[in-house]
Amino acid sequence: MRNMLFASALAAACLFALPSAHADNTSGFFLNANVGQSNFDKRGYDDSDTGVGINGGYRWALAPNFLLGAEVGYADLGSFSPRAGYAGLGKARLKGWNIGANAHLNVTDNWYLSGRAGWFRGTLSGGYSLPLNTTPPTTFVENFYGESSNKWYAGAGFGYDFSNNFSVGLNYDYYKAEKSALDLNPSLVSVSGEYRF
Repeated sequence: MRNMLFASALAAACLFALPSAHADNTSGFFLNANVGQSNFDKRGYDDSDTGVGINGGYRWALAPNFLLGAEVGYADLGSFSPRAGYAGLGKARLKGWNIGANAHLNVTDNWYLSGRAGWFRGTLSGGYSLPLNTTPPTTFVENFYGESSNKWYAGAGFGYDFSNNFSVGLNYDYYKAEKSALDLNPSLVSVSGEYRF
Protein backbone atom coordinates (compact mmCIF):
# COMPACT_ATOMS: atom_id res chain seq x y z
CA MET A 1 0.00 0.00 0.00
CA ARG A 2 2.82 2.40 0.90
CA ASN A 3 4.52 1.73 -2.47
CA MET A 4 1.29 2.36 -4.37
CA LEU A 5 0.68 5.68 -2.59
CA PHE A 6 4.27 6.76 -3.24
CA ALA A 7 3.96 5.88 -6.94
CA SER A 8 0.65 7.75 -7.16
CA ALA A 9 2.13 10.84 -5.51
CA LEU A 10 5.10 10.73 -7.87
CA ALA A 11 2.80 10.40 -10.89
CA ALA A 12 0.72 13.35 -9.70
CA ALA A 13 3.85 15.48 -9.24
CA CYS A 14 4.97 14.62 -12.78
CA LEU A 15 1.55 15.54 -14.17
CA PHE A 16 1.78 19.04 -12.66
CA ALA A 17 4.86 19.58 -14.82
CA LEU A 18 3.08 18.66 -18.07
CA PRO A 19 2.03 21.38 -20.47
CA SER A 20 -1.66 22.17 -20.49
CA ALA A 21 -3.81 20.68 -23.24
CA HIS A 22 -7.30 22.10 -22.82
CA ALA A 23 -10.02 19.46 -22.49
CA ASP A 24 -13.48 20.52 -23.65
CA ASN A 25 -16.24 18.63 -21.89
CA THR A 26 -18.64 17.20 -24.44
CA SER A 27 -21.33 14.55 -24.22
CA GLY A 28 -20.32 11.06 -25.26
CA PHE A 29 -19.47 7.46 -24.45
CA PHE A 30 -16.60 6.45 -22.17
CA LEU A 31 -14.73 3.30 -21.15
CA ASN A 32 -12.42 3.09 -18.14
CA ALA A 33 -10.41 0.45 -16.30
CA ASN A 34 -8.73 0.53 -12.92
CA VAL A 35 -6.35 -1.61 -10.86
CA GLY A 36 -5.24 -1.21 -7.28
CA GLN A 37 -5.26 -2.58 -3.75
CA SER A 38 -8.44 -3.74 -2.04
CA ASN A 39 -8.68 -3.99 1.75
CA PHE A 40 -11.11 -5.79 4.03
CA ASP A 41 -10.89 -5.60 7.84
CA LYS A 42 -13.95 -6.83 9.71
CA ARG A 43 -14.80 -9.57 12.21
CA GLY A 44 -12.63 -12.58 11.32
CA TYR A 45 -10.84 -10.96 8.36
CA ASP A 46 -7.96 -8.52 7.96
CA ASP A 47 -6.28 -8.77 4.56
CA SER A 48 -5.63 -7.00 1.26
CA ASP A 49 -5.46 -8.15 -2.36
CA THR A 50 -5.32 -6.78 -5.89
CA GLY A 51 -8.64 -5.43 -7.13
CA VAL A 52 -9.64 -4.57 -10.70
CA GLY A 53 -12.64 -3.02 -12.38
CA ILE A 54 -13.96 -1.95 -15.76
CA ASN A 55 -16.81 0.48 -16.48
CA GLY A 56 -18.47 1.93 -19.53
CA GLY A 57 -21.30 4.34 -20.12
CA TYR A 58 -22.42 7.72 -21.40
CA ARG A 59 -22.07 11.23 -19.93
CA TRP A 60 -24.03 14.37 -20.75
CA ALA A 61 -22.37 17.81 -20.62
CA LEU A 62 -24.54 19.86 -18.25
CA ALA A 63 -22.08 22.78 -18.09
CA PRO A 64 -18.76 23.68 -19.75
CA ASN A 65 -16.85 21.97 -16.92
CA PHE A 66 -19.38 19.37 -15.64
CA LEU A 67 -20.60 16.03 -17.01
CA LEU A 68 -23.13 13.66 -15.46
CA GLY A 69 -23.73 10.16 -16.74
CA ALA A 70 -24.71 6.54 -16.28
CA GLU A 71 -22.36 3.57 -16.05
CA VAL A 72 -22.36 -0.20 -15.97
CA GLY A 73 -19.35 -2.30 -15.00
CA TYR A 74 -17.72 -5.23 -13.29
CA ALA A 75 -15.35 -5.38 -10.30
CA ASP A 76 -13.25 -8.18 -8.84
CA LEU A 77 -12.15 -7.16 -5.34
CA GLY A 78 -9.97 -10.23 -4.77
CA SER A 79 -9.86 -12.64 -1.83
CA PHE A 80 -9.14 -12.10 1.86
CA SER A 81 -7.67 -14.58 4.34
CA PRO A 82 -9.07 -14.91 7.87
CA ARG A 83 -7.21 -13.51 10.87
CA ALA A 84 -5.03 -15.72 13.01
CA GLY A 85 -7.23 -17.63 15.40
CA TYR A 86 -10.08 -17.94 12.89
CA ALA A 87 -8.77 -21.05 11.16
CA GLY A 88 -12.29 -22.44 10.70
CA LEU A 89 -13.25 -19.60 8.36
CA GLY A 90 -12.84 -19.87 4.61
CA LYS A 91 -11.27 -17.18 2.44
CA ALA A 92 -13.64 -14.32 1.72
CA ARG A 93 -14.01 -13.30 -1.92
CA LEU A 94 -16.12 -10.63 -3.64
CA LYS A 95 -16.81 -9.79 -7.27
CA GLY A 96 -19.84 -8.54 -9.13
CA TRP A 97 -21.67 -6.19 -11.48
CA ASN A 98 -22.52 -2.55 -10.89
CA ILE A 99 -24.87 -0.03 -12.43
CA GLY A 100 -25.11 3.58 -11.34
CA ALA A 101 -24.38 7.24 -11.95
CA ASN A 102 -21.07 9.08 -12.29
CA ALA A 103 -19.90 12.67 -12.49
CA HIS A 104 -16.82 14.44 -13.91
CA LEU A 105 -16.06 18.02 -12.79
CA ASN A 106 -13.09 19.95 -14.21
CA VAL A 107 -11.63 22.31 -11.59
CA THR A 108 -9.05 23.55 -14.15
CA ASP A 109 -8.71 22.96 -17.89
CA ASN A 110 -7.07 19.59 -17.19
CA TRP A 111 -7.52 18.60 -13.52
CA TYR A 112 -10.81 17.00 -12.56
CA LEU A 113 -12.75 15.54 -9.63
CA SER A 114 -15.00 12.51 -10.08
CA GLY A 115 -17.71 10.69 -8.17
CA ARG A 116 -19.81 7.57 -8.67
CA ALA A 117 -22.49 5.59 -6.83
CA GLY A 118 -25.09 2.94 -7.52
CA TRP A 119 -26.29 -0.64 -7.16
CA PHE A 120 -23.81 -3.49 -6.71
CA ARG A 121 -24.84 -7.10 -7.45
CA GLY A 122 -22.08 -8.99 -5.65
CA THR A 123 -21.16 -12.66 -5.65
CA LEU A 124 -19.50 -13.43 -2.34
CA SER A 125 -17.99 -16.37 -0.55
CA GLY A 126 -16.51 -16.66 2.92
CA GLY A 127 -17.56 -17.42 6.43
CA TYR A 128 -18.43 -16.09 9.83
CA SER A 129 -18.09 -17.38 13.38
CA LEU A 130 -20.66 -17.13 16.14
CA PRO A 131 -20.00 -17.83 19.84
CA LEU A 132 -22.40 -20.42 21.25
CA ASN A 133 -23.66 -20.25 24.80
CA THR A 134 -22.56 -23.73 25.79
CA THR A 135 -20.44 -25.28 28.53
CA PRO A 136 -17.58 -25.26 27.79
CA PRO A 137 -17.90 -22.20 25.45
CA THR A 138 -17.70 -23.15 21.77
CA THR A 139 -17.78 -21.35 18.43
CA PHE A 140 -19.96 -22.14 15.45
CA VAL A 141 -18.36 -21.48 12.05
CA GLU A 142 -20.50 -21.06 8.93
CA ASN A 143 -18.88 -21.12 5.48
CA PHE A 144 -20.63 -20.66 2.16
CA TYR A 145 -19.74 -20.06 -1.50
CA GLY A 146 -21.25 -18.19 -4.44
CA GLU A 147 -24.06 -16.38 -2.64
CA SER A 148 -25.58 -13.24 -4.19
CA SER A 149 -26.03 -9.84 -2.57
CA ASN A 150 -27.85 -6.69 -3.73
CA LYS A 151 -26.29 -3.67 -2.01
CA TRP A 152 -24.43 -0.54 -3.19
CA TYR A 153 -21.10 1.03 -4.13
CA ALA A 154 -19.73 4.56 -4.03
CA GLY A 155 -16.46 6.25 -4.88
CA ALA A 156 -14.57 9.46 -5.51
CA GLY A 157 -11.35 10.42 -7.26
CA PHE A 158 -9.27 13.00 -9.03
CA GLY A 159 -7.17 12.98 -12.16
CA TYR A 160 -5.75 14.67 -15.23
CA ASP A 161 -7.32 15.04 -18.69
CA PHE A 162 -4.51 14.71 -21.23
CA SER A 163 -6.96 15.50 -24.02
CA ASN A 164 -10.67 15.41 -24.80
CA ASN A 165 -10.34 11.64 -25.20
CA PHE A 166 -7.96 10.36 -22.51
CA SER A 167 -7.39 10.81 -18.77
CA VAL A 168 -5.74 9.07 -15.81
CA GLY A 169 -6.90 9.19 -12.20
CA LEU A 170 -6.51 8.05 -8.61
CA ASN A 171 -9.69 6.68 -7.01
CA TYR A 172 -11.20 5.41 -3.77
CA ASP A 173 -14.20 3.07 -4.04
CA TYR A 174 -16.26 1.29 -1.37
CA TYR A 175 -18.31 -1.83 -2.12
CA LYS A 176 -21.03 -3.22 0.14
CA ALA A 177 -22.19 -6.85 0.07
CA GLU A 178 -24.00 -8.87 2.71
CA LYS A 179 -25.34 -12.40 3.06
CA SER A 180 -26.53 -14.00 6.28
CA ALA A 181 -24.08 -12.81 8.97
CA LEU A 182 -21.20 -12.18 6.55
CA ASP A 183 -20.80 -8.47 5.88
CA LEU A 184 -18.28 -7.82 3.07
CA ASN A 185 -17.40 -4.18 2.56
CA PRO A 186 -13.94 -3.88 0.99
CA SER A 187 -12.44 -0.60 -0.15
CA LEU A 188 -10.36 -0.21 -3.30
CA VAL A 189 -7.64 2.39 -3.88
CA SER A 190 -6.78 2.30 -7.58
CA VAL A 191 -5.23 3.99 -10.57
CA SER A 192 -7.49 4.31 -13.61
CA GLY A 193 -7.33 5.14 -17.28
CA GLU A 194 -10.29 6.39 -19.28
CA TYR A 195 -10.96 6.73 -23.00
CA ARG A 196 -13.84 8.91 -24.23
CA PHE A 197 -15.30 8.70 -27.74
